[in-house]
Amino acid sequence: MYPTQSLRDKLKLLVTVLYPILITQLGLYSMNFFDTLMSGRAGAGDLAGVAIGSSLWVPVFTGLSGILLAITPIVSHYIGANQEDRVSFSVLQGIYLSIALSVLILIGGGIALNPLLSLMDLNDHVQYVAKGYLIGLSFGILPLFIYSVLRSFIDALGQTRTTMIITLLSLPINIFFNYVLIFGKFGFPKLGGIGAGYASAITYWFILIISLFFILKVRPFRTFDLFKRWYGVSLSTWIEQLKIGVPIGFSIFFEVSIFAAVTLLMSAYSTETIAAHQAAINFASLLYMIPLSISMALTIAVGFEVGGKRFRDAKVYGYLGIGFAVGMALLSAFVLFFFNDAIAGWYTSDREVFELIKVFLIYAVFFQLSDAIAAPIQGALRGYKDVNITLLMSLISYWIVGLPSGYVLAKFTSFGPYGYWIGLSSGLLVAAITLFLRLRFLQNRMSQKAYT
Repeated sequence: MYPTQSLRDKLKLLVTVLYPILITQLGLYSMNFFDTLMSGRAGAGDLAGVAIGSSLWVPVFTGLSGILLAITPIVSHYIGANQEDRVSFSVLQGIYLSIALSVLILIGGGIALNPLLSLMDLNDHVQYVAKGYLIGLSFGILPLFIYSVLRSFIDALGQTRTTMIITLLSLPINIFFNYVLIFGKFGFPKLGGIGAGYASAITYWFILIISLFFILKVRPFRTFDLFKRWYGVSLSTWIEQLKIGVPIGFSIFFEVSIFAAVTLLMSAYSTETIAAHQAAINFASLLYMIPLSISMALTIAVGFEVGGKRFRDAKVYGYLGIGFAVGMALLSAFVLFFFNDAIAGWYTSDREVFELIKVFLIYAVFFQLSDAIAAPIQGALRGYKDVNITLLMSLISYWIVGLPSGYVLAKFTSFGPYGYWIGLSSGLLVAAITLFLRLRFLQNRMSQKAYT
């Protein structure tokens, strides 16, 4: 990152930071995308099992790994304020924290997994696949969380192409092991949907090893000497990171977990409905990687400018990101509406599941515009280290507006399972409006501070 003067230079720098993040996010999500796509080819029961397993895992991972995203604004501020000497200590403390969170997840999962699955109205095969998928995935939790910290450090330096390269190197590994473990190729056991969990775990270890190589051997990362000195655990630094990270994590959790909650509520419907819902959510989530990537780029750009007390530049970056996201959302909506037959055909050869996917994808069109506003604003607010109000807004938008309205529509109207998707869209719309108002308030307050 570096200071810019003109709007054109800002746009150029934002795109330079953004496009590797987008490719990285698409690559990372492609692992889940191929898990779902290839499991669907193994059968509707395997697809439904992976859907349930993913719905339990993704909110936990995104929420807790969101805590580790605190490293990005912290390091961005240090770099913007020319305090590079403080970076390595903060990153190491983030790694220690990631290990502690991994251990907590493994313990909590071991205790809660069977009771949670027993609460759902699942047939035996779907429950078996969901449990096996999560057990396989658990072997990759530790490297995935450590990598989350390392990636935040790499991205905060503006070196987003490095994470892109790491992801592109790892994606073929994931596809290969999905293929051999799901379908039992080259002498490997045929595990069905369960194999997708083990394939992801193997890939997470690969990602960690490659990222460590870059940090230890490649400039500018090696100049920070991250592992030259092993500091002891600093609870005060953990508290500092948690003050920023916990609201970020819970804000992400409230958004992601509502989609997971809907999938779990879908267990009241047929296996075909669960499978179709998961396939449509899977593709809509792939498109969501666009506004999410813009959000992450804005955290870096806004954090850098705020760290240097260039509040007007931070404001310009915020609006550039939102405008770009809205344009991409209109393109995504076009794809969902006019190509839903082709998309549905990727996931299944089952005619009933195919027809259900097509309808779900039409409802997914309404997600796009709200996501395009809400996600970039969240990224900009994180750049300001403004996270507590965002947490409250996310809770209200998704869990007080979105899920209850979806439940009412699904249970008491003719919309049935599609009612949940209407509720999701309404929650996202409320989030977009309230977050925009918060950003405007914060920008005005920062502008006044700059002139006093």
